[in-house]
Amino acid sequence: MPLKPVRSDKAPAAIGPYSQGIIANGFLFCAGQIALDPVSGQVVPGDVKAQTERAMHNLTGVLAAAGCSWRHVVKTTVYLADMNDFPAMNDVYGRMLGDARPARSTVQAAGLPRDVLVEIDPIAELP
Repeated sequence: MPLKPVRSDKAPAAIGPYSQGIIANGFLFCAGQIALDPVSGQVVPGDVKAQTERAMHNLTGVLAAAGCSWRHVVKTTVYLADMNDFPAMNDVYGRMLGDARPARSTVQAAGLPRDVLVEIDPIAELP
């Protein structure tokens, strides 16, 4: 089965040799999203809560472009610049997931693109 790229204008365009998402074997593998505004291409101002919300909105767009929602997500990985931001990120993350409860790993990363505070990447099962 060939790989199928996924593209959404509700998320920033890929700025390198990658896709926003790839469908393979009944799953959607999303590229990590950071707090880039899809229109301006700039990092949204604010703290980790504001950045988490923007990253989650970007991912919602990529999921929707593949016919998925957060209910289809089986696993996420969250990368934080500072693990002390976990409670604030988790508050926004939980609110935006609604009743979905995918498996999750959260790690502190030494450096994230554009010096953002958070990056998130999900894997979803296609409906």
